[in-house]
Amino acid sequence: MFTQKLVQTDRGQFEVFVRGEEELLAFTHLYSEFNENGDIMSQHLSGHYKVYIINLRGAGKTDDRTEKYTYSMDDAIYDIESVRQELNIEKWTFAGHSTGGFLALKYAVMYPKKLTKIIAGGLCASGEYMDHPDSIYCKDNPNNKRMLEIFEEMRLPGTTREQRIELAKEWTMMSLYREEVYYDMLTRKMNGRTLVHKIDYFTSELSDYDVREQLKTSPVRAYIYCGRHDAQCPHVFSEETVNLMPNGTLETFEYSNHNPDIEEEEKFKKFLAGTI
Repeated sequence: MFTQKLVQTDRGQFEVFVRGEEELLAFTHLYSEFNENGDIMSQHLSGHYKVYIINLRGAGKTDDRTEKYTYSMDDAIYDIESVRQELNIEKWTFAGHSTGGFLALKYAVMYPKKLTKIIAGGLCASGEYMDHPDSIYCKDNPNNKRMLEIFEEMRLPGTTREQRIELAKEWTMMSLYREEVYYDMLTRKMNGRTLVHKIDYFTSELSDYDVREQLKTSPVRAYIYCGRHDAQCPHVFSEETVNLMPNGTLETFEYSNHNPDIEEEEKFKKFLAGTI
């Protein structure tokens, strides 16, 4: 279990969950709400690092957005930096998966001197993955129509908890290489809910998201990973990211879709151990 901590910064209150020892590491995701269970990746990370899971704006007991502070990726980095400063941490590692990986790239170009390294996967350095036919977010992908229907149904106030669970299952299945892994995930103690309204905000700013040029000059050591069959951010975009970063390396999980932390769990643990 992670231990809850409320951190008051000059940008507001942030809910943080802490576990582990040794090297300090921040972990988060743009539209997930975490609790004391963390998630599979943060649990694995806490075996090697002292992990600080940060609930971003509108999640858990963290303050919501205001007229001044938004759900944007830039504001998320400023918020994470305010937590680092309040905790009197000189620099730390940042780890994130999917939109957490997007944030890792943002962090690497906005505050490279505050990072020892990044560990990031299932990502893209621009919004171009939305137009790639192998991504479920592309209108030309065969799963796109149903995925959009799932999001619409999840937004409806009359959708019951049981219905939301089934919808989330269907969405998750689209991003698994082996469907039986889903039932393994159910046996794990995991974090809380997905915040659909924050997905909408993230999608709205993707047209302005492109850090490819900045990554070319970022000195940050980057451990990038991706499943060969990633249906959200196809593998080609992780390759592009590593080719851009002077100190980037790529670990490919040949039998994974978007979730190598559980689809190839033992190999993923070895990968994390190699980041120390």
